[in-house]
Amino acid sequence: MVKAPSSESMAPGPSKSNDPQESTQISLQNTLKETTVQFIRRTKVHGLKFIFSPNKSKFQQIIWILAFLLCISLLCTWSWNRIFYLMSYPVVTKIYMVWAHNMSFPAVTLCNKNVFRVSALTKDDLSLSILKESHRPGLLRLLDFRNYAPPPDYSVNTTEMMSRLGHQLEDMLLECKFRGETCTFRNFSTIYTRYGKCYTFNSGLDGNPLLTTLKGGTGNGLEIMLDIQQDEYLPVWGETDETSYEAGIKVQIHSQDEPPFIDQLGFGVAPGFQTFVSCQQQLLQYLPPPWGDCKSTPIDSEFFSTYSITACRIDCETRYLLENCNCRMVHMPGTSTVCTPDQYKDCADPALDFLVEKDNNYCVCETPCNMTRYGKELSMVKIPSKASAKYLAKKFNKTEQYIGDNILVLDIFFEALNYEKIEQKKAYEIAGLLGDIGGQMGLFIGASVLTILEIFDYLYEVKLNLFSFFYQQNLFSIHDSSYAVKEQLFL
Repeated sequence: MVKAPSSESMAPGPSKSNDPQESTQISLQNTLKETTVQFIRRTKVHGLKFIFSPNKSKFQQIIWILAFLLCISLLCTWSWNRIFYLMSYPVVTKIYMVWAHNMSFPAVTLCNKNVFRVSALTKDDLSLSILKESHRPGLLRLLDFRNYAPPPDYSVNTTEMMSRLGHQLEDMLLECKFRGETCTFRNFSTIYTRYGKCYTFNSGLDGNPLLTTLKGGTGNGLEIMLDIQQDEYLPVWGETDETSYEAGIKVQIHSQDEPPFIDQLGFGVAPGFQTFVSCQQQLLQYLPPPWGDCKSTPIDSEFFSTYSITACRIDCETRYLLENCNCRMVHMPGTSTVCTPDQYKDCADPALDFLVEKDNNYCVCETPCNMTRYGKELSMVKIPSKASAKYLAKKFNKTEQYIGDNILVLDIFFEALNYEKIEQKKAYEIAGLLGDIGGQMGLFIGASVLTILEIFDYLYEVKLNLFSFFYQQNLFSIHDSSYAVKEQLFL
């Protein structure tokens, strides 16, 4: 008797697929799922394990999803804020004092406010255009020049004339002391500015070594007594752009690396007073672009090797006069032709005055990234006193009136043996950005650098699984193609 198959044995069971590609795809899905589950269970990122936890209800999972997305949003917002702040290139300025055992004394440039001495003028000088038209008649009458006709072919060396007509330091300098030791006019270097012949103490030129000071306070710097020689001043009969009512000297304290720009940056010292100048050296360091706007590249000049604002300005003014007047002033660097007195009056002086006062676009000089300047505090006392007037008049063989009108004392010293350093620094850098983002990652999602490595490790495993899947798919495609070719051959 044949037993009929039961309905249970007749029921169709789950049929297994014989397609290898489909089996590989199912295997890939299982592998990716298993890898993802393992990553979620072991990761330190807060919230993921609760989002995918089978023990949590749908409501709880939704709450965790919203909280996780909120934290991710806050993290991204703050991170972008820090990135934008870094891209704004913020800076901070630090100011601090530095004490030193000794300090280099600055260069001191001084000029008499009067350019030409009356007693040094000759008929040939007056025949040239060194003076304005309104000056000539009165000065000629004063000096009793009569019936004089200048030679028609007479020319002059402007540099030689400036040197000869300017006030001579050996005549002006009555006393000189540096740190209590006597100095002379030989300790000064001759330099030309818009005030004519000037003199610089401690310039480092002419073989004189740079001087240093070991203490601060008066008596530990430069102390000079000068006779400004008002009797030699050119008389003024009219008011012109060049009219000067002042008597005294102009002084600039600067570093040896930059030329003097005394007509713009100098301060005045009057006769009849002892002027005390307390200095403090300041070292300034600025940042180049994009953090700041200082100039960090070398100076593009054939006249100067070290960049400074004054060097840039003088270089620019020199080029401006060469372009407009085909000559340069005596105080300007270079080997080009020096302007004649006529060129001074007709072209050089008006052109330079226009450049300084009105043309602000031609000479644009950036601030150097490293510069030295000297802060100053001035105080004065009357000189001479009634008790010393007769003594000084007898000592220098002058009248008391002359002493009061012409004698001045200048005392320049360091306030203390320290200098002020003003330094511009980057307020925010890559290290700060990474620290801020890392801190926010820990606050919002509990992540760290190692957590990021975990994510990369997970992505690497996923990549390997996908690569293995596509590689097997490619092998199956090749196998199917070769099998189809064989069947066609047999047919």
